[in-house]
Amino acid sequence: MNHEQAAGTSGEMPATCFLLDIFVLLMYFCTNNSQKSLQAKADIKEFLEEKVAKYNNPEFIETDPIFVPHQFTLKEDIEIAGFLTASLGWGNRKSIIKNSLRLIALMDSAPYDFILNHKEHDLERMDGFVHRTFNATDAMYFMQALKNIYQHKGGLEKVFAGAVAEKSVIPAISHFHKVFFSLPHPRRTCKHVSNPGKGSPAKRINMFLRWMVRCDKQGVDFGLWKHINPSQLSCPLDIHSGNVARKLGLLTVKHNTLRALEELDASLRSMDPSDPVKYDYALFGLGVFERF
Repeated sequence: MNHEQAAGTSGEMPATCFLLDIFVLLMYFCTNNSQKSLQAKADIKEFLEEKVAKYNNPEFIETDPIFVPHQFTLKEDIEIAGFLTASLGWGNRKSIIKNSLRLIALMDSAPYDFILNHKEHDLERMDGFVHRTFNATDAMYFMQALKNIYQHKGGLEKVFAGAVAEKSVIPAISHFHKVFFSLPHPRRTCKHVSNPGKGSPAKRINMFLRWMVRCDKQGVDFGLWKHINPSQLSCPLDIHSGNVARKLGLLTVKHNTLRALEELDASLRSMDPSDPVKYDYALFGLGVFERF
């Protein structure tokens, strides 16, 4: 070995060792950070599970809009009352419950019978009804659209279930919007039924679907619909659940859009693929009752 070879060899050894040390350190920190990340995720899941157990509770029914469909026992009465209540589901919860009950009272407190059998003149009783920006014109069209769905489309469950994707109800919500407005309708009423096709996270319809589809032993959600799986549901994303989700690192998108909903759904499904929207109880409860 000549002098140059010896010098070259002795110069490479420390450099090689140095690079190897750097690699080992990087692997250590990556592994350590990964373990910390997994532990943090486990901690968040445990935290949310505790809150689900707290708020997925019949004691909260009386002060929640789901109280309204709980006044009925017939499947069709429950789903119609639920849909109407969810459609009015923005603003003060006491006001939502009060005005939903008032709207259903205008239907003789028999939602399914009224939808099937009302005549045009029966809709005149809606005059004067208002909930925030939802007024009598909107209420009248809702009655006509629901009558069309139950008489000609097989009912609400069939309309939604017939368009569900393998892992998501979002395409079904867009399909429902199309069916709901398939009759001549006031343009103003379109804003009261969300359309994910236009980027909406469809909070109110996702809330309604949670009520109809989720089934557990707690007795809050109804679990009436058997052709949609709870794993396909999306979280009802609103200001409360969105803010809490961001604070917990479950959501990074700043505004409550469809893209934000997709990110939140992915986070919740990673914790419980079979029943991701049970965490809606935790997110909402933390935001509304605990000011998290």
